[in-house]
Amino acid sequence: MIVVTGATGALNGATVEHLLTRVPAERIGVSVRDVERARHFADRGVRVRQGSYEDPAALRHSFEGAEQVLLVSSNDPHADAVALHRAGIEAAVAAGARRILYTSHQGAGADSPFPPARDHAATERLLAASGVAWTALRNGFYAHSLAWLLGPWQRTGTITAPADGPVSWTDRADAAEAAAALLAGDRTVDGPVTLTARQALTFDDVAALASKASGRTVTRVTTGDEAWIAARTAAGTPEAMARMTLTTFQAAREGRFAAVDPLLGALLGREPRTVADQFADAGTV
Repeated sequence: MIVVTGATGALNGATVEHLLTRVPAERIGVSVRDVERARHFADRGVRVRQGSYEDPAALRHSFEGAEQVLLVSSNDPHADAVALHRAGIEAAVAAGARRILYTSHQGAGADSPFPPARDHAATERLLAASGVAWTALRNGFYAHSLAWLLGPWQRTGTITAPADGPVSWTDRADAAEAAAALLAGDRTVDGPVTLTARQALTFDDVAALASKASGRTVTRVTTGDEAWIAARTAAGTPEAMARMTLTTFQAAREGRFAAVDPLLGALLGREPRTVADQFADAGTV
């Protein structure tokens, strides 16, 4: 059995949908906080059990019979993410899982200025010490994040942001499909794997794509870090959130998100979607 956590969320929910096209429903289980929100899976024959990283006993029950477990990373900025992930790993081991997959992030590293990258690196160390085969899905930075990072460029004609670096902006839906391909396929990959779009783009590149998609000139304006923080907070963003977001630019400057890898396309059997595709689809991202 394949058991997927976080299946009511956008990423792993999409992975379950793809699994349902690849394997019989009775071979799939989901571990979710709220079983009612997963009723649409239960109605199709998926085993639905309550489980959360905060409740190890329930988590072990939800993993019962699993050969593979896909652990979603915590998205709670106030939680001890590594402790939560440790609970997930320990529950999967206790349930007898033969492989643990984990939704990590490109650029995972203990010395990254981007705090989630440090959490991912620490979790990968726990996986390596678990005694179970493991795969860390180092997904590229999700392209839908651009909608917030770019600001109101459609209205202003400018993309105003701190200095950045190349980022392999990746479609979250593609990452979800690739996870299903690994879970259901014959191909096994050990350790960390990088799943990204084919190109890494700077905001200068994104501005050029926005110009082409919108038919108007969109200019990239580079602002100082503190000036950007001040503008964000003046617009209503909590300062702590703005400073967290700033670390993505700082990590990008160091090239943490610049690498690209052909594996995502190989798993999909097609070219991964690009930022240009998203602009073409909707005129925005």
